[in-house]
Amino acid sequence: MLKIGITGNIGSGKTTVSKIFEVLGIPVFYADDEAKKVMVNDEILIDAIKHTFGKESYFEDGSLNRKHISNIVFKSETELAKLNAIVHPATFRAFDNWVPKFKNAPYILKEAALMFESTSYKMCDKTIMVTAPLEMRIQRVMQRDGLSEAEVRGRDAKQFTEEKKLELADYAIKNDNSELVIPQVLALHELFIGSLVH
Repeated sequence: MLKIGITGNIGSGKTTVSKIFEVLGIPVFYADDEAKKVMVNDEILIDAIKHTFGKESYFEDGSLNRKHISNIVFKSETELAKLNAIVHPATFRAFDNWVPKFKNAPYILKEAALMFESTSYKMCDKTIMVTAPLEMRIQRVMQRDGLSEAEVRGRDAKQFTEEKKLELADYAIKNDNSELVIPQVLALHELFIGSLVH
């Protein structure tokens, strides 16, 4: 089965693009959502987070104290690297368990913000990069998440640049209002389906 990775920097619209593939009947693994799930249901990971960031990383009801974790990791590259080093393997395990459920799908997508940074693109056969200019991405995230411009720029700075990701990606989808996204998705969909026939 063909595994296609899809990524893009903060505010690029990679989730929106992934939803279009879903409409076409393609299963999508949302790595960032799965990362949130494994942080509350993967016992190995929960123990590692408590050990690394303190017992206050979780509330008494077992839910994650996001504010506590965010305050630590978004202020320090080292702490963020520590968190990623324990969360990524748990997300990879979840992906490996998820894939066999869709044996009959022509191909599957794995959507992840840090696909190149975490090297998880190596688990995929091909990768798609969703692009949009920085100023446009900043506006989108400010509206969506209520963050300040400085906060969005700070988070974007923690990711590889679009240029670097484009060098690593096999395909690109422009989501900057210069051309329609759906025809770009359909073209790639046809390409992937076609590659399975030959």
